[in-house]
Amino acid sequence: MERSVKNVLVVSFGFLLLFTAYGGLQSLQSSLYSEEGLGVTALSTLYAGMLLSSMFLPSLLIKKFGCKWTIVLSMCCYVAFSLGNFYASWYTLIPTSILLGLGAAPLWSAQCTYLTIMGNTQAEKAGKVGRDVVNQYFGIFFLIFQSSGVWGNLISSLVFGQKPTQGAAPEEQLLSCGASDCLMATASTNSTQRPSQTLIYTLLGIYTGSGVLAVLLIAVFLEPIKDAQQQSKGGKKLPFWSTLLSTFRLLQDKRLRLLLLLPMYSGFEQAFLAGDYTRSYATCALGIQFVGYVMICFSAINSLCSVLYGRISQYTGRAALYALGAVTQLSCIIALLLWRPHPHQLAVFFVFPGLWGVSDAVWQTQNNVLYGVLFEKNKEAAFANYRLWESLGFVIAFGYSSFLCVNVKLYILLGVLSLAMLAYGAVEYLEARKPARPAAAEQAMPAERGDTDTAM
Repeated sequence: MERSVKNVLVVSFGFLLLFTAYGGLQSLQSSLYSEEGLGVTALSTLYAGMLLSSMFLPSLLIKKFGCKWTIVLSMCCYVAFSLGNFYASWYTLIPTSILLGLGAAPLWSAQCTYLTIMGNTQAEKAGKVGRDVVNQYFGIFFLIFQSSGVWGNLISSLVFGQKPTQGAAPEEQLLSCGASDCLMATASTNSTQRPSQTLIYTLLGIYTGSGVLAVLLIAVFLEPIKDAQQQSKGGKKLPFWSTLLSTFRLLQDKRLRLLLLLPMYSGFEQAFLAGDYTRSYATCALGIQFVGYVMICFSAINSLCSVLYGRISQYTGRAALYALGAVTQLSCIIALLLWRPHPHQLAVFFVFPGLWGVSDAVWQTQNNVLYGVLFEKNKEAAFANYRLWESLGFVIAFGYSSFLCVNVKLYILLGVLSLAMLAYGAVEYLEARKPARPAAAEQAMPAERGDTDTAM
């Protein structure tokens, strides 16, 4: 097995273990800790911390510790959040949410930077176009990573299903489910009762162990990697403030300003599925024990589509995939506005997450590749910007989650999606107007720019 592929697999399985824990916990926050909005407040705080972290930490940590140890350090923040859930309160969940948020942006920026460098390095050796290899590596990563939602949610459903506490939802409650949910009903019902504390502790123990294994896997088996572009500067260190503000300086690029809505929309749509669909559709009509199974459908489809898009993008082009994602999610939003969920329509509860996975896979794979290709010389700052604006989308979405009706949230999704696609189209138009480079020159580009190198 090639060293580059081995490292891609190590990163992928490390994230699989980590997000098996975090993904499962995120899906349950709004349902487990609904009192006084603790669950959605914790998620909003988490992404607020990620937003602040995106502004300053990724470039600093990656340059200081390298991609590998930045990933290890950031993963420890996720483990702390799992530990905080053992005694869920405002004094434990909020601080550990902030800590996770601070680690999230460096984690994802280091991962994206690592795969981009590794892909360009392999492309240079094999005489291939850099973006094609990078696209394939991101496809492999997201195939494995997105399956974490399957395992994390399967674990939660199996654990909570040992001792069911849910009964059939009364008809009067069903009237306030779905798009009609305005969060006005506060009375406890059979469908929203918490599982026993013993089952919650069992689940949290499994999740914490999974996170610890992720840290050990990356620390022991991942090879360090460095960007030759930084090495080629003769060892000169950039001033502290220059590194600190590199994220904001990149906003001078008109293309980046136009692309801000893409990651922001990604945050909006993920927050809606994790916070609103799980609570207002699945938990409200079916019960909390179905949340895991519903999210498994999303994660499985997302995972399969991620590797599919990575393979076919070189033939279809990214614009066709973005069109597919936009049309699919637009259809889902309109259907969710019209649908009135009922337990007798069990299959429909799984159709929506499946279609959501088809479109979300576009945002997750193509957005990362797009940022890596367009801002090749400023990868850390570009990916930090990506996480910053995605985090802002999460913060806003979870922030208004407690006081807006679900139908209003769906209209917001509709508006942001439309604007994001218009802005993306403008970027493609600007790129199309640039003079085309010969294919041979494009293949040689990584070597000429000195963008990649592996550390022995």
